Amino acid sequence: MTDLETLKENLNDEDYKVRQGACEELAEYEEAIDVLIDTFSDENPLVRFQAAKSLAQIGDESIKPLISKLNDDNPQTQKYVILALKDIGNDTVANELIDSLKSDDFAIRKFAAKALGEMEVKSAVDPLIELLTDPDWGVRTSATKALGDIKDKKAIDPIKKARRAATGDKEFKKVANKALKKIDPKPKKKKAKK
Repeated sequence: MTDLETLKENLNDEDYKVRQGACEELAEYEEAIDVLIDTFSDENPLVRFQAAKSLAQIGDESIKPLISKLNDDNPQTQKYVILALKDIGNDTVANELIDSLKSDDFAIRKFAAKALGEMEVKSAVDPLIELLTDPDWGVRTSATKALGDIKDKKAIDPIKKARRAATGDKEFKKVANKALKKIDPKPKKKKAKK
């Protein structure tokens, strides 16, 4: 195992694979949390992704520093913060991600919705339902998919309403239909009136 100072130096290497490897090894050091978070600004997405994975491996100790970065001015940083938090996946994280659904940045709302769906956070159902009318298509789609992943029947009618409102949007309708099937694989057929 490489020592902490060498790993920190490796984060400045020109070869992204060296930087990526350093991020991977830094998962062994709690004191590397801030260094890993700073790596979210690396030019290479594989390095940023590995930094998020390493922070998730460190676990609970990295929650507070990650949460403090949720309001960072850089949406890219926020995206990787959400990725790391999702992989930690405890109740504290869920509450922070629910708060992120109110972000002014559409990308943050979208990533937070996706993460909450993947974590299957039941307490996120109502805030996700509110996002079904979000001005951003990607946010609406992520919220719909997340509701499908959470599988709470309470979301059925709001998803149907959003599907009806999406006139001419075949892609959104597909996403809505898929989510509805996940929630209720065998919906009752309406009987024809005689």
